[in-house]
Amino acid sequence: MRIRRKPHADRWLRHLAATASLAVGAALAAASAALAAEPPAAAESVTTEAPAAEAAAAGPVVHIRIDSIIHPISAQFLAGAIEEAEERDAQALVVELATPGGLLESTRTMFTAMLGTDVPVVVYVAPSGAQAASAGFFLLMAADVAAMAPGTNTGAAHPVGGQGEDIEGAMGDKVEQDAAATIRSLAARHGRNAELAEAAVVDSRSFTADEALEAGLVDLVAPSLPALLAALDGRTVEKGGASRRLATAAAEVETVEMGSFRRILAALAHPNIAYMLLSLGFLGLYFELMNPGAVLPGVVGALCLLLALPALAVLPVDYAGVALIFLAVLFFILEIKVTSFGMLTLAGIVSLALGGLMLFDSPLPALRVSLPMVAGVTLFAGLVVGGLMRLAWRAQHDRVRSGSEGMVGEVGRATTELGPPGAARPGKVFVHGEIWNAVSPAPVPAGTPVEVTAVTGLLVEVRPVARGA
Repeated sequence: MRIRRKPHADRWLRHLAATASLAVGAALAAASAALAAEPPAAAESVTTEAPAAEAAAAGPVVHIRIDSIIHPISAQFLAGAIEEAEERDAQALVVELATPGGLLESTRTMFTAMLGTDVPVVVYVAPSGAQAASAGFFLLMAADVAAMAPGTNTGAAHPVGGQGEDIEGAMGDKVEQDAAATIRSLAARHGRNAELAEAAVVDSRSFTADEALEAGLVDLVAPSLPALLAALDGRTVEKGGASRRLATAAAEVETVEMGSFRRILAALAHPNIAYMLLSLGFLGLYFELMNPGAVLPGVVGALCLLLALPALAVLPVDYAGVALIFLAVLFFILEIKVTSFGMLTLAGIVSLALGGLMLFDSPLPALRVSLPMVAGVTLFAGLVVGGLMRLAWRAQHDRVRSGSEGMVGEVGRATTELGPPGAARPGKVFVHGEIWNAVSPAPVPAGTPVEVTAVTGLLVEVRPVARGA
């Protein structure tokens, strides 16, 4: 249910009260003194209406979940939720967070939006076992109210490069100092322990929920969302230069889900999905090149590559990994054309595995392609390429089954007596559904089963086949 504050409501109530007062005054002037008890009844009616007006003006609590790495899609989702909360004049926006980290640019966009809204923002690290590491720690410190569930942890916010590597030299010092200053500013803005917040950036310190509460990094530890809302009720939050008193205990909770299209984009941005799509895309194109006209593998491969592009746009890609995957496909193609006794296939499989391991290199496991995924894709690629190589080998070594060469080895029956080559008139055989002129090195009586041994123009050479053979 959409709940909005209506600015014209007060003017309407004042108009209604004035009209009621005129009516009561006229009644008092025309009635007897016994009707003097009516004003208290009118006063009682106004008194009972006031709480109803306050309840109608109380906004809901908007609740969202972010349980993926922080990337531009996460930033768009949070911005949309903030707009929704502002439109509904929400009591608070509760961001249930579980993330291993993400991109610094997207993180800065998110906490800038959190600081710029007039709606109190509560970041709640949940459920138990979740973490708000790296970029998630910045969002936690930017919240007006920072809360964690028991069994969660936060911190480990030291900045790293796009491929997860340490940033060396002067540039590394600049990035570290900038991140440290940012986290100090966010922590001090909300009265939190700026020194320990900086240690999470500079020294990659991590904190459990109880440690963070004791150190003054978070404000609450609550086991569930209802418990969190109960603890927030009556709390005063400084927002936009004014104090806002939260009334969350009885507020309606409206959960805003991520849209279907955005959810698909967020799923595609997972490192495992991106690696699988990239590998299947290259393999599909490889299959199409090896079997022109198959159509379906080429179409599927092209779609997989297109679907992988959003992930490559938002994840920290090491293009050496992309190059290794492309090199693997090249090795597979060369295996069909060059006799390497399987060495090129082996090189392709190794390149595909190394490409997957290097595609998204990060110190956080959630930002890397998992080993089971690399093993699975590599095994699948090996089976596909091995199957194609077997088909190609059979095509090169199998007996010819078309044209005159395809008749060699066919079994037929002599319809006339057969004489040796050079005879005045060749005999006739019925073979391959046709009647052919035929000769045989040894005499063959009519009706004898024969096997074709050679074809010369329209003449076949045969030999008798023992009955029962």
